[in-house]
Amino acid sequence: MRVTVIGAGHVGLVTAACLAHVGHDVVVDDDDASKLDLIREGRSWFFEPGLQELLGEVVRSGRLRIAGDKAEAVGHGTVIFICVGTPSRGDGSPNLAYVEAVAREVARSLPEGEFRLVCEKSTVPVQTGERVAQVIAREARPGADWEVASNPEFLREGSAVVDTLDPDRVVVGTASERGLAALRELYQPILERSGAPFLATDRATAELIKHASNAFLATKISFINSVARVCERSGADVELVARGMGLDPRIGVHFLKAGAGYGGSCFPKDVAAFAHRSRELGVDFGILNEVAKINHEARRAVVDKVRDALWHLDGKRVGMLGLSFKPNTDDLREAPSIDVARDLLADGARVVAYDPVAGDLAARQVPGLELADKAAEVADGAHALVLMTEWAEFSDLDPADLRSRMAYPILVDARNALDAEAFVAAGFTVAGVGRPVRAPADGSR
Repeated sequence: MRVTVIGAGHVGLVTAACLAHVGHDVVVDDDDASKLDLIREGRSWFFEPGLQELLGEVVRSGRLRIAGDKAEAVGHGTVIFICVGTPSRGDGSPNLAYVEAVAREVARSLPEGEFRLVCEKSTVPVQTGERVAQVIAREARPGADWEVASNPEFLREGSAVVDTLDPDRVVVGTASERGLAALRELYQPILERSGAPFLATDRATAELIKHASNAFLATKISFINSVARVCERSGADVELVARGMGLDPRIGVHFLKAGAGYGGSCFPKDVAAFAHRSRELGVDFGILNEVAKINHEARRAVVDKVRDALWHLDGKRVGMLGLSFKPNTDDLREAPSIDVARDLLADGARVVAYDPVAGDLAARQVPGLELADKAAEVADGAHALVLMTEWAEFSDLDPADLRSRMAYPILVDARNALDAEAFVAAGFTVAGVGRPVRAPADGSR
């Protein structure tokens, strides 16, 4: 099947590579020429496990190519995916100007007498499809044959390739049997190999499924972070509380991990957008405002733990382990580490950080942030260590080695990811999230 993907970002490029991998003929278009130059060489402009290998394969085979212009892109694909950014405005509403601009360009290039399914893949508020259809109706030539559909993505950065090729569900929203048939044919190779459910709805329902899903997951994270605060003040252990909750199949264990809060390109933006669109529709979805508030408080709580351990931060050295908003990605959008680093620096601390892939990007965003070449080096002369991202390699660090490098043996584990007992045995005072502060048996801190 011929497919066009407009927008070579985290969603668009993964979608294009995976669809080409399962046998479709895919063309990619983007306004950023530097991204396209890399893709022509079979290279990704961002880090995502498995994507580099996949791109090399499909570019060499010719199943993924770069469009010369929008007209060529629209002329190629029976299904045309819109995968452009929808960044938040100051009031929480998403900026859909890029979506509209692409819709206009697509409309002007639609061929006469050949069906095109213009498909929203970007995360957009409910009823955006109506606006996209309105734009195309105004701009397309009279003989154009087209339909607008919704096909939301449910990709997790760090496992986006796996999530595309082995999804937990495929959701499509169409207005006709013809549009539904096109998307069923497109996804048939993935459905056959994965056995994933294929849910066909109307367009508005598909749009809403995406925002409602992300908002609910963000709510679970903020809920357990509020529980963690209660645990810290009562002496309970949030890890055991979450485990006990998760044994109830109605609740489940996923997204009940207390920590520094959620980040990335989806949850913060989608929670704000869903709340804003709900208000526009006359629904006071107040719980979402509280979810966002709790998430910001989780970041501030990390800084408060460092302050509590060190009293004053002026002249203190803080080592930071991890910068990306989650492991296995270099994405720093809304990363809790950025806010924590900025607050520590503003209080006079010297912050030295290490991340396997996101260090250089972070240093450009945070003036004054220093980078270490190796994870263990952030401990050199440090008065405290702060773990912000649970990269697997950090679990291999030797607590005794870190202790020997540090001025004060203090660990603030903002993800409850390290072996607290091992660190305490090595002489550390350990402050996790939703757990009592643990200190060596001799009382040294």
